[in-house]
Amino acid sequence: MITINFINSKGIQKSVNAVEGETLMECAKKNDIYEIEADCGGGCSCATCHVYIEKEWINKIKEPSEMEEDMLDFALNVKDNSRLSCQIKLESDLDGLTVRTPETQF
Repeated sequence: MITINFINSKGIQKSVNAVEGETLMECAKKNDIYEIEADCGGGCSCATCHVYIEKEWINKIKEPSEMEEDMLDFALNVKDNSRLSCQIKLESDLDGLTVRTPETQF
């Protein structure tokens, strides 16, 4: 199992277990992380699974694809550490990953 730490827009942390191979978005939905909408179900076509990767983790995650970067143009309050959680595949080296969720996805 992999532990993922979600910090919501109010600063409340929820640590959950994830299965290696699932996406960060799948983990969030399975564990009732309400600030992640994921309207398209992981198809990288809506930007409603936007998250902020904590700075100590940003270099441990694969670079975003061009398609992901294009979709982030539709997200609100994009920052340098913004990513779409549907595009982050969870692997054992991401055990302890910490992400923040934005106050709103749209």
